[in-house]
Amino acid sequence: MSSITVRNLPEETHRALRVRAALAGRSTEAEVRAILESAARPEGRIKLGSLLAEIGQQVGGFDLDLERDRFPAEPMSFE
Repeated sequence: MSSITVRNLPEETHRALRVRAALAGRSTEAEVRAILESAARPEGRIKLGSLLAEIGQQVGGFDLDLERDRFPAEPMSFE
């Protein structure tokens, strides 16, 4: 796990974080982790793979079974 140090945090902000953490029933450090997680990785974010799959479906999709039938796998030959 990585760690981070926040310097020059105003006392008012630190106090607000402690209160917020206490109301949530967790430590100040756990509260800061939760805040950073929700800010950096929001719940509704679009993931690249999902976006590409959606674009593929919009342009007609890609049928893996059809492609498998067109290009069947052949056993490897060592001769």
